[in-house]
Amino acid sequence: MYGIVNKAIEDLIKENFGEDKWDIIKERSGVDIDFFLSNEPYDDDITYKLAIAASEEMKIPLEKVLEALGEWWVLRTSQEKYGGLMEAGGNSLKEFLINLPTFHHRVMLIYPKLTPPEFKTSDIQDRSIYIHYFSKRKGLQEFVRGLLSGLGKMYDTPVIIELLESRSDGADHEVFKVAW
Repeated sequence: MYGIVNKAIEDLIKENFGEDKWDIIKERSGVDIDFFLSNEPYDDDITYKLAIAASEEMKIPLEKVLEALGEWWVLRTSQEKYGGLMEAGGNSLKEFLINLPTFHHRVMLIYPKLTPPEFKTSDIQDRSIYIHYFSKRKGLQEFVRGLLSGLGKMYDTPVIIELLESRSDGADHEVFKVAW
């Protein structure tokens, strides 16, 4: 993953729990990198180690850490780093979600070495949509839940997110129902 993801974990921890807590988490993770460069790719293992160490240190489930990171990503990181790209996604939550499948094509212009997930949509209704999440990376479905929750907050639209299918249950991808 790109350094921007690791930097987002760092920023989330520092802003909510302080610099000292970040230092403890970083040490606990075994990651010996002083500064993450946003535009540089890093081994996925580094991101997982940081998230696991945060979970252990904060005594909260890893799933909750990933969900919080997903929300943080939408509400802080993406707004600060590429707000114009986010704004171009749509004028409403529904419009953004419908446009989600093409979003990573634009992101790849910024991060050419990106191995992005793929999103597809189905069952588009007035007040709900199914989001299909395909990724080579495992264990990030709660990060995606956080992204979807963060998008709801970004558009000031309360959402209910239901995981309908999961790779951990034998499906070949995750399917989320997002209702508002």
